[in-house]
Amino acid sequence: MTAYKLGKIAQSLVHAGKGILAADESSPTIKKRFDRINVPSSEENRRSYREMLFTTQGLEEFVSGVILFDETLRQIAQDGTPFPKVLTNKGIIPGIKVDKGAKALAGFHSEKVTEGLDGLRDRLIEYRELGAQFAKWRAVITIGEGIPTRACIDANAHALARYAALCQEAELVPIVEPEVLMDGKHDIERCEDVTTLTLRRVFAELHEQNVILEAMLLKPNMVISGKTCPRQASVDEVAEATVRCMRRTVPASVPGLVFLSGGQSPEQATENLNRMNVIGQHPWELSFSYGRALQEPAIAAWQGKASNAALVQKALYHRAKCNGAARYGNYTKEME
Repeated sequence: MTAYKLGKIAQSLVHAGKGILAADESSPTIKKRFDRINVPSSEENRRSYREMLFTTQGLEEFVSGVILFDETLRQIAQDGTPFPKVLTNKGIIPGIKVDKGAKALAGFHSEKVTEGLDGLRDRLIEYRELGAQFAKWRAVITIGEGIPTRACIDANAHALARYAALCQEAELVPIVEPEVLMDGKHDIERCEDVTTLTLRRVFAELHEQNVILEAMLLKPNMVISGKTCPRQASVDEVAEATVRCMRRTVPASVPGLVFLSGGQSPEQATENLNRMNVIGQHPWELSFSYGRALQEPAIAAWQGKASNAALVQKALYHRAKCNGAARYGNYTKEME
């Protein structure tokens, strides 16, 4: 596949009014979500829940792609249709999470590096054959006393770049996700400084690894106050700081930014994205790639009961519609 065709897929993922549903929770993560509603995290329960999400009528109006977990990419709907085909039949592009998770960075207390490069080339080929058209790799950067270190940022930036190069070799669009975590008491200014440094290193590594920027997407955190910071930044402050940071670090050749929600409430994530799009024209599309911020109301409505399927789909459709409006800067609280 040519770089041009990969670029067209990347552009399709950030189509006007649309964003990405992140349904790629690892087994431990989705177990935590299910535990909150007292539902066993069995393979069938995971399959059933995700089928409800993927078959939501009209979801394709606001969702361009779905990131799947390895297990989910291989599962089938009740009618025997593989999940990737369920999505493509709706005009939604299937994707796949390919990293193996953030593990302790040897020699550096409280810092992590994402693993999964070993054997990745072969896994990407298999994922492509199973129907995936894009992939995602997440790195985590923690803010704290004396951290992040330059070594941690460099290690994660290098891994992200190697992953992205392997994706493009395998004819998959890479989503590059360097997440500066909200956890901590840092203020918005500290978040902006760390996010700026991180993104500069990431794009330097992407350049070194010959990654084609027109054929990738960036999944950044918003520039936001730490969860336990005494003063929480306003919507205007978050939008202005985030846009300023992105303008200073992200080349215009990248087709789009698909923001992660990072622990924000569903309404907060929508409102912040909306405000960024209200600000004005940007060199790239400003979109979303939300997991919990799209699914939280849906999983609460489910409660593990098949009879609640309509409520699950109604909740997901509503949040997708709100974020679709935020892509144009047209979201209002009255929509809730």
